[in-house]
Amino acid sequence: MKNLIFLLVIMFVFSSCAEDKINGGADVYGSVSGKVVSNETFEPLENVKVFSSPTSSIVFTDAEGKFTIPNVKVGEYSIQAQKEGFLSKFEAVTINKNLASEVIFELTKSTGTNIPPIEATVVAPLNGAVGQNLSTKIEWNATDPNSDVLTYEVTLRNDKNSTVSVYSDIKEKEFLLTNLLHGIKYFWQVAVTDSKSKPVLSAVFTFSTLEFPITRFLIVKKVNFNNVIYAADQNKTLYQITNSENNSWRPRKNNQSGKIAYIQSNGTQSHIYTMNPDGSNKMKITNSVPIAGFNPDYIGFSWNDTGDKIIYPNFDKLYEINSNGSGLKKIYQTPNGKFISECDWSADGSKIAIKVNDSDGYNAAIYIISPTGSVISTVLSEQTGALGSLDFSVTGNKLLYTKDVSQYESSNYRQLDNRIFEYNFDTAKSIQLSMEKIAGTNDFDARYSPNEAEVVFVNTSNDGTSERTIFKTDVNPSGSNTFKRESLFVNSYMPDWE
Repeated sequence: MKNLIFLLVIMFVFSSCAEDKINGGADVYGSVSGKVVSNETFEPLENVKVFSSPTSSIVFTDAEGKFTIPNVKVGEYSIQAQKEGFLSKFEAVTINKNLASEVIFELTKSTGTNIPPIEATVVAPLNGAVGQNLSTKIEWNATDPNSDVLTYEVTLRNDKNSTVSVYSDIKEKEFLLTNLLHGIKYFWQVAVTDSKSKPVLSAVFTFSTLEFPITRFLIVKKVNFNNVIYAADQNKTLYQITNSENNSWRPRKNNQSGKIAYIQSNGTQSHIYTMNPDGSNKMKITNSVPIAGFNPDYIGFSWNDTGDKIIYPNFDKLYEINSNGSGLKKIYQTPNGKFISECDWSADGSKIAIKVNDSDGYNAAIYIISPTGSVISTVLSEQTGALGSLDFSVTGNKLLYTKDVSQYESSNYRQLDNRIFEYNFDTAKSIQLSMEKIAGTNDFDARYSPNEAEVVFVNTSNDGTSERTIFKTDVNPSGSNTFKRESLFVNSYMPDWE
């Protein structure tokens, strides 16, 4: 009996140990399989030695270049393939429980003992150079002890944002960087490889681009069927600040905020955006309520003087919105359903000029309302023909506008004799400024100069298809005007001068 009890105890112990190993402490395995080919011909390579680190079984590829390493503990491994006459290759692989992981090797023929390339050194621009153009060619020097053919990769960063640009498969020791930004410090680095060794990194080199110039003018040009906004300095040098792939127009700068607001197409709608004077930091302001009216080409908005608010029309309503896109509110709605096409906010913030018209752009009138939406006065009651170009003087006692004195109306909103006028709130009278306009042309998009001694405007043939030119002229404070036109920008329109 004692022997029987002892035997049962021994069987129970062994049974318990076996059960513990299965359920509690057993190692978990998977496998890895793959194929090894030549990187030149992609033909399979036979008898390639394949093993892992941490160490596993060593296997060799078959005639089809295939291999399998069974019973590999789960985990992260580096699989190595070795064959005489070829450079060794490593590939990372993860082994999962009861799964076969796969890896492909492309081996490069060995040409003997390889020495990696020498790291690249800068040639141009010199490290730390300043005042570089927005298209800058970078150059470097690199050599290889084995005289191998070298390939380069350039990585570009800057100190203003997190953008990283990588330019690969460069065959020459130079590369043209384009579309750089003004006033930015750039960091660039070259990686050189001979295809037999790991890429060798150069030191990090730097250069800075030209500061954005002082620009007083904003204009619009047509590029590839899109409206594109340009800034211009006093020498009339142009700097493109919106992308030609987008349709952007009606720029308005606010000096207090240092921002430019403009309209841009967004799908089937038009919305107001803002940007820095150099075109950077673009931001969409309007969202749920777009800017809209009878014709996108003849619609306008206005900043307040401090640049923290914008007013804009949406058909028969006038909205106010903060320049950061918050605080949208309706401040006025026409009582008769007419569209609001243009608006301007006086510098003192006390009054807003609005131009209203029917759905064809006619039966137009100009009203003055308060910021809370109360009608204060009428500048022009319903007119026959086109009206436009609202712009308050800095004191708010004068208002520029344009009017087609021919009173012509058509389905395509053609204007025959558009002229510039200035309304005086003290006298409640208007004087004409387009005294020497060439017959058969239109003056429109009139704006005061910053000192209000001049007016900038667009003139073009009334055929509606000819080239448009931006002019400026002196305005005599007494009301008379010699109107000596000075051409500023050809093939341009929608000017702003701040």
